[in-house]
Amino acid sequence: MTVTRDYGAVPMLEATEEDPPSSETVIRFLDREAEITTRFGGGFVHSIDGLEGEISGGRSSDWFFFVNGIESSVGAAEVGVRGGDRMWWDYRDWTDAMRTPAVVGSWPEPFAQASTPESERRQVSLDCLGADAPCDAVAEALGGTGAEVGEPADDPGPRILVGPWERVREDPVAAQVERGPAASGVFADFERSGGGFRLLALDQAADVVREADPGTGLVAALRHGEEPPTWVVTGADEDGVLEAAAVLGEGSLADRYAVLASARGEIALPASGGGG
Repeated sequence: MTVTRDYGAVPMLEATEEDPPSSETVIRFLDREAEITTRFGGGFVHSIDGLEGEISGGRSSDWFFFVNGIESSVGAAEVGVRGGDRMWWDYRDWTDAMRTPAVVGSWPEPFAQASTPESERRQVSLDCLGADAPCDAVAEALGGTGAEVGEPADDPGPRILVGPWERVREDPVAAQVERGPAASGVFADFERSGGGFRLLALDQAADVVREADPGTGLVAALRHGEEPPTWVVTGADEDGVLEAAAVLGEGSLADRYAVLASARGEIALPASGGGG
């Protein structure tokens, strides 16, 4: 379990539980490791170690939690804990994105499926929409998680789309990015520029704070309804896709909602800048 604030920018707590009992829940685990207050009958967390939800200056902040990279839609008292699960609590401003359905910061989840019995694990769907090199790099990274990787199937588990945005955007789940963070939970955008696209980094108020250099890639996670998450490893150009593929690993993705990747390094999203 990890506890952070401000979209993962500030670490607060890390804890590990060995062999959790079958009655264990996310809120019980948290309660043993931190001072918390709850609301709505005790199922929802209001504060952790004194940091509580608030409305200030017209902006709202609160606690949210993810299990294996997927934001929970129910209270922490209703979510069980299994060996291998990765839980992440984050305190964030949600004014411009009430929900962030999926994040990249729990790598190697959701692909490893470590808490799922091996016989019940679902195949990870890898959809290569561009050059071979970044697809090979993604396949190698996924293989290192122990995931079973294959081509798109009728009933896939988590999906990962690899290729330039011109192709990736044709997927209806990935296309949510162009509808803004309120729809996708991803604080990045692609804007038409000449015959292609330019990649933009957004801050937590969904304002553009920088235009990414050519050769910059994006790693982000999205979700449609209750379906398994869809990750995108993409960029405005093939060089950007290759940069994005190169950062699939815990060192670059841990406790991040999404990441821009370039030869200069990574930028966590939302990017620092104006509002909020």
